[in-house]
Amino acid sequence: MTARVVIVGNGMAGARLATELHARGDERKVTVLGAEPHRAYNRIMLSTLLAGRIDEPDVELTEAAGHGIDLRSGVPVAAVDRSAREVRTADGERIAYDHLVLATGARAVVPPLPGLDPADLPRRVVPFRTLDDCRRILAVARDARSAIVLGGGLLGLEAARGLATRGLATTVVHPTNHLMERQLDPAAGTVLAGTLAGLGVTIQLGVPATGVAADDSGVRLDLADGRSLHADLLVLSCGVRPDTALAQAAGLTVRRGVVVDDRLRTNDRSISALGDCAEHDGTLTGLVAPAWAQARVLADVLTGTDPLARYRPRPVVTRLKAAGIDLAAMGEAVGGAPGEELTFTDPTRGTYARLRIRDERLIGAILLGDNPAIGAVIQLFDRGHPVPADRRALLLGRALGGAVSTPSASPALMPDAALVCQCNTVTKGALVRCWRSGARTVDAVVAGTRAGTGCGGCRDAVGGIVDWLSEAESVEVTR
Repeated sequence: MTARVVIVGNGMAGARLATELHARGDERKVTVLGAEPHRAYNRIMLSTLLAGRIDEPDVELTEAAGHGIDLRSGVPVAAVDRSAREVRTADGERIAYDHLVLATGARAVVPPLPGLDPADLPRRVVPFRTLDDCRRILAVARDARSAIVLGGGLLGLEAARGLATRGLATTVVHPTNHLMERQLDPAAGTVLAGTLAGLGVTIQLGVPATGVAADDSGVRLDLADGRSLHADLLVLSCGVRPDTALAQAAGLTVRRGVVVDDRLRTNDRSISALGDCAEHDGTLTGLVAPAWAQARVLADVLTGTDPLARYRPRPVVTRLKAAGIDLAAMGEAVGGAPGEELTFTDPTRGTYARLRIRDERLIGAILLGDNPAIGAVIQLFDRGHPVPADRRALLLGRALGGAVSTPSASPALMPDAALVCQCNTVTKGALVRCWRSGARTVDAVVAGTRAGTGCGGCRDAVGGIVDWLSEAESVEVTR
C-alpha cells in the first residue's frame, strides 16, 4: 500500500487524481503541490469566462478535502531527488514520497518573433492558457476597442469569439490557409471563417507574423506580406508545449512528453505522470477526457483497487466552445486511409458536414452548424456501431427513426450504455440511476455524476434527460 503520494500540479489532471484517491477511501497521505496560487479550476471554461458568460467562481473545481489530503497552492517544485525520494520546493522545503505523480501540464508557446521575450512580455501582449492570463486579458480589454488573436486553432478561436462578444473589434491571424487545420478540412475551415465573420471576427489567413511592437498606446503586429495590423491587445494562441523540465532534470525518459506505460508509470517505477505533460504510446493528450481517464486508472493502481487497471485511449471528439458556433470534429476527419465519404455544405447558413465511413463504421466526421444528428454521430463514433443505411439522416440531420437516437431528441430511445458525457464517461444509465436515487434537479444530477463538469458541451443533453425523467415519472424538476 502506497503510504505517501506527492502530486506535482494542481491543474485538471492533478486535482482529479487527488479526488479519485480520496474517493477510494484507504489510508494514505496525499500531498498536492500547485504552482499557481489558486484553487484548482476548469481550464476549458476560461474562454466562457473571457466572454463574460460566467464568473471566476464558476470555473473552480470541486477539490478533494478532508483527512489525508494536504493541498498547497502557490508552491512551485524546483527539483526531484529520485535517490532520496524527495521533491524540493522553490523555498527549499523537502517533501518525501513513496510515489510521485507529475501532473505539470503544458505551457503556452510564445512564438520566436522579434519584439517578444517570453520572460518579459509587454502588458498588452498576453498568452491565453491560465487563469492569470485570462485576468490579464480582461484587465486590458476593459479599456480596449480592438484585439488581435495570433493563432486560429481551437483555443484561439474561442478567445476571439469571447473578445468579440465583449464588443472588441477582433482579428484572427493564422499562418496556414484555413482555420483549425488539425481538425478541419479546407471546406469546413472556409465555412467556419464565414460564420466567425458574421459574428464580428475578421480572419486573416495564410500570412505568418514577422514581428511585434508594443507600448502603452497599443500593439503592432507585422505580417509577412508587408502589412502591419494595429490593436489595443494581442492574444497569443500559438499552441502549448508539455512542461517536462522537472522530469528531464530528474533523468526520466522524455520525448515530446514524459513517457509513460499503460499504468502511467515512467521509467522510474516510483514516479508516474498524467495529463498534458505525459506521452502515452507516442501520443500527447491535450484534452480533459483522456487526463481524467488516466486519473481513474492511476488511482485504481496506486490504491490497489484494481492493480491490473490499464489506460486505453478512447476516440477523441473535439468541440469548439464559442457562443453562436456549434462544431464537432472526430477521428480521421482529415486524411487517413480511403473510405466512403459524404459531404454537405451550406455556407449561407454556416452549415457543413463530412462523414468518413469504412466497413460500415464511422471513422471520422466534421459537423459544423445546426445539425440535430450531432449527438447520434458522436455516439456512433464513440461506440463503433454500424451506421444506418440512410446516410443522409446523419449527414443532413434528418429524422433518424429507430436506427440511432440523440440525447436531445429522444432520451427514451437511448440505450442505458449510451455515453452522454465524454469528459467523465457518464452514460445515460448512470444519469437515470442518479435521478432515481434522489437527485431531482440538473445541478444535483451534475453533482452526483460529474456529467457536464468538463467541457460543458453535454449540459443540454443532461438537462433533456432530467426533463424526460420528470415527465415520465411526474416529478417536478427545476433547473
